Amino acid sequence: MSRLFGVLMAVSVLAGCMQQQVGQPSMWYAANQAVPPTATKLVVCHGFGCARRTSVSLSPKNLEKLRAILVRGRSSPEAERRAIGKAVAWMERTVAPTVGSEGDIGGLDIWNSGVAGQMDCIDESTNTTSYLLLAEKRGFLKHHTVQRPVARGFFLDGRYPHATAVISEAETGERFAVDSWRKANGELPIIMPLQTWFDEKPSV
Repeated sequence: MSRLFGVLMAVSVLAGCMQQQVGQPSMWYAANQAVPPTATKLVVCHGFGCARRTSVSLSPKNLEKLRAILVRGRSSPEAERRAIGKAVAWMERTVAPTVGSEGDIGGLDIWNSGVAGQMDCIDESTNTTSYLLLAEKRGFLKHHTVQRPVARGFFLDGRYPHATAVISEAETGERFAVDSWRKANGELPIIMPLQTWFDEKPSV
């Protein structure tokens, strides 16, 4: 019974993604009882729906590594998006020993709802946003700003509810999804134009 309850709770949380609208990242954190990052500290969500929150402090060495990854993308917006993907993957690997998320698998995994270290779309989009906001606070991003996560799908349209982190290209205003949910811990997230992401019709 407890396992079934966990699955139902996971579905409920994911459906709740659809209540999230475009706006400031702070609104997303408030809606999901998550904690925004500072310039040196993260509170990583896991356990589905940010049910578990683990504080992670980044050392000067960690911060320099993050800067070094992102500075390689300063030549163009396209290069910075590639660097952002590498930075998000590196951050996932860096926080994993503290969070216990080394074994987090990608994609639909409602049977692991509530399990420490496992993440759903709320956790993933929140954490990716936190990693990027920290980078933004420290001046590591040149061509993009960090936006509030958004969501798509509501079962009736044949798609599973799903949220993603979002960045906006500074010069053009074009928004891009930074979707780490479909990948296992430490793998490169999927980065694509946000409208393309909205138009996708994956099986899950």
